Amino acid sequence: MSIHDSGGTPGLSLIVPCFNEEASIKHMYEEVLRVLEGEAGIRDLEFIFVDDGSKDATLEQIKKCAASDRRVHYISFSRNFGKEAALLAGFAASAGKYVVTLDADLQDPPALIPKMLDSVSGGECDCAAARRVTRNGELPIRSFFARCFYRLMAKTAEIDVVDGARDFRLMSRVYVDAILSLDERNRFSKGLFPWIGFKTKWFEYENIERGAGKTKWSFWRLVVYAFDGIFAFSSKPLAIASVLGILLFLASLILIAWIAIEKLLGHTVNVYGWASTVCIILLTSGIQLFSIGIVGQYIAKTYTEVKRRPHYIVRESS
Repeated sequence: MSIHDSGGTPGLSLIVPCFNEEASIKHMYEEVLRVLEGEAGIRDLEFIFVDDGSKDATLEQIKKCAASDRRVHYISFSRNFGKEAALLAGFAASAGKYVVTLDADLQDPPALIPKMLDSVSGGECDCAAARRVTRNGELPIRSFFARCFYRLMAKTAEIDVVDGARDFRLMSRVYVDAILSLDERNRFSKGLFPWIGFKTKWFEYENIERGAGKTKWSFWRLVVYAFDGIFAFSSKPLAIASVLGILLFLASLILIAWIAIEKLLGHTVNVYGWASTVCIILLTSGIQLFSIGIVGQYIAKTYTEVKRRPHYIVRESS
């Protein structure tokens, strides 16, 4: 397995986004080295830890690793900008011929990296990506909504988002450069990866529980993230709002025609009270607000893009 770049740059860059992961950093660093150096014999590498505004001692733990290993670099944000910004910063700072993205909690098994590297370096694919085939250990309601999200993306999105896909993947330099060419502010990497194309090979594995610490992804954050993905890669919600409006309009025409015919025939249209009227008003008002909310989301995304604020601000780096 040869990954060395003749230009002197590292053969493999490992990007690790971190947010309040002080309990995981050292263990993750040692495990990756054990697999890559000890088992696979890969030493031509670099670590790029991206501290996403952590409130604990994450940065201190990273600096300890950097003090003992010159291949360890870090970027520390001025505040929490989110995992998408952390990944982008890592891509921009990486110099390797091949680039790996993986989490600090060891839910992305480093043992897959040598196999992924063989596939990409051998020309079999441009990107080797990992997907979970089980969700053992997750809360049932969390797993249920995750499956619903992937089904919804499959029906609405203009790209193919694979069920169980992780951000854990190994990419060629041309693949990474293509990702960096996308300068949008509303980033959804699970959609950007398939959008740029290239050949991807999938590696399946069963769910692995965190090595240490607690997940930073609350149920609500996952819901917001899911909607971000849908609005970023599909215009079908706007079509749904339009269809609902047309259906309500047609229903009103039918009711108006019915009332007019009854009147012409001399029949009396009975009014049974306010309950049905209130229900109809609430229904139509709810659909209107729902449709306005969908349009508002697209306007908000456009507003964010137009402001052209930076994706992140670096407080310090190595």
